[in-house]
Amino acid sequence: MLNGILKKVLFVLVVVVVFQNWGKIERVLNPSGVVPEHTRASARVVLYATEWCGYCKATRRFLDQKGIPYTEFDIDKDAAARQTYEALGGRGIPILDVNGTLLRDFNPDAILAALK
Repeated sequence: MLNGILKKVLFVLVVVVVFQNWGKIERVLNPSGVVPEHTRASARVVLYATEWCGYCKATRRFLDQKGIPYTEFDIDKDAAARQTYEALGGRGIPILDVNGTLLRDFNPDAILAALK
């Protein structure tokens, strides 16, 4: 009885650890998702976002995991950034300017494509 409970607890712990470290595991299993150094060095990425937006958080996490440098403007806290955001068409966050290509949502494939 106790042995079965311990196995279940161990299984749950393993699932939690895998979930928390999925980005690292994915990079090991799928190295083709690695952004080349010369691409990262020449990247010009501007992120218009808010602190509370879930898609904005996912975008930050993706850019950080891939080592892609970016400049972020919080459209809730910065009036000039809000004006630029609205001039770009607004209507939803995040908006990314990736090397001159505007992306209006969190789309990892589109971000990587715009970097090339």
